[in-house]
Amino acid sequence: MVFFGKLFGKKSAQNPENDFVVTITDDFVRVEHPNRKTEEIFWKDINEIRFINTDVGPFTIDVWLALIGDNSGCLIPQGTKGCERVYDIVSKYEGFDFENVIKSTSCADNEQFLLWKGKKTATNKGSRCPTPFKTKF
Repeated sequence: MVFFGKLFGKKSAQNPENDFVVTITDDFVRVEHPNRKTEEIFWKDINEIRFINTDVGPFTIDVWLALIGDNSGCLIPQGTKGCERVYDIVSKYEGFDFENVIKSTSCADNEQFLLWKGKKTATNKGSRCPTPFKTKF
């Protein structure tokens, strides 16, 4: 009976998303992980929002919510506690592209989907998107 319990029993493998801690305040979003540099962005500094899909799933993180600013940004793995709350907030931004959200859900390749882009100003000349593709957990 022990054999069948091990074969069909509950898996003990931990999800890599569980190692991420997302802190949400009125001013900023912070993402912490024991093996990565802490990332933080102020809500007011967000210039772009993307879903970044990778081809490494389903046993590791394959979809990231990217909050991108000129000098800061955060990558939040989908499934991390707090990711849904951040998504709920940013999906209310004017011009948020729900069509690209749908496209992202059916993608299993290395691809980025622009969900929102802020208006360019004199101090906002564009941004570079951080990439999770080479991250190992």
